[in-house]
Amino acid sequence: MSATGARVVKQIVKMTVPAGQAAPSPPVGPRLGQMGVNIMSFCKDFNASTAQYRPGLPLTTKIVAYTDRTCTFTTRTPPVSALLLGVAGVAKGASSPGKSAAPVGTVSLKQVYAIATIKTGDLHLAHVPLRSMCKSIIGTARSCGLAVVR
Repeated sequence: MSATGARVVKQIVKMTVPAGQAAPSPPVGPRLGQMGVNIMSFCKDFNASTAQYRPGLPLTTKIVAYTDRTCTFTTRTPPVSALLLGVAGVAKGASSPGKSAAPVGTVSLKQVYAIATIKTGDLHLAHVPLRSMCKSIIGTARSCGLAVVR
């Protein structure tokens, strides 16, 4: 620590980590090992803080490593595509969306609105109007091969 008591940031990493499944194996272990962070401590803290999510749901995580070998992390809400596929009950999106005749699943406008309200909880999306967020989510659904129905 410096004389002022502030910690010095060594490195900042953004990565996608499955909720409740952080382990010292790749990709988490090697990335944190390069930064000199206690990997087991991060895994325990991350798994405890993401216990309310469905296990395996991908979460965008920002990890800040400090020179004193400690770290802090913040998580965002799951990606829109993961939420859409979960709502539609589909394991995987279409391999060639828009080209195949049949969509792989359907999503209602009510479900799109619910996902939009979840995503506005992220600080970087708080300023986006809900109508614009819904349009963006509908576009993502189409690119995943999902049909949006009323």
